[in-house]
Amino acid sequence: MVLGANDGIVSTACLLLGVAAAQSEIGPVLVAGFAGLVAGALSMAVGELVSVGSQRDTEVADIAREKEELAATPERELDELTAIYAAKGLDAALAREVAVQLTAKDALAVHVAEELGITEESRARPLQAASSSAIAFALGAALPLVAVAIAPATLRVALTIGVSVAALGGLGAVGARLGGAPILPALARVMLGGAVAMALTMGIGALVGQSLG
Repeated sequence: MVLGANDGIVSTACLLLGVAAAQSEIGPVLVAGFAGLVAGALSMAVGELVSVGSQRDTEVADIAREKEELAATPERELDELTAIYAAKGLDAALAREVAVQLTAKDALAVHVAEELGITEESRARPLQAASSSAIAFALGAALPLVAVAIAPATLRVALTIGVSVAALGGLGAVGARLGGAPILPALARVMLGGAVAMALTMGIGALVGQSLG
């Protein structure tokens, strides 16, 4: 969600500033920004749907294969589970006992979790990934779009940059805190990167505007 919002802020702010640098009328700037918001959100959704959907397909195939192996060679699968617990530090007898007890309770679930690393909580969810990415991108993109819409013409560029960089800083801090990383390096990285991207886009937009004019 944080990464999606970051993408929404940077890409939309760059788009707005690039168009604003090429010409001064607010209408085309807003149209470009709104189109960028919609296109970016849909692109994020489709990308997540495809990638996470592929992951889900792989998980389903792996689980089906594990189910077949349990039905065909249960003893070998029990030996594999025993070896896994022994590798984690249990002595051979205890590892065997744990494997037998867990297999008796739900053989497929325990083998899928231990051998494939797949649990119900970690299963790939394409629709959830697609919707959350689209929403996060749209929320992030809305910040510079609102800023450019409400700002007076003389402050349009400055306010858009300020709001975007501040929002990036806030999201950088949130991402660092959630990940347990130092906050200041994350702040500097995301704010500096966003500012450089905006500056470059404005410069290119101004050059294109001059050449077309």
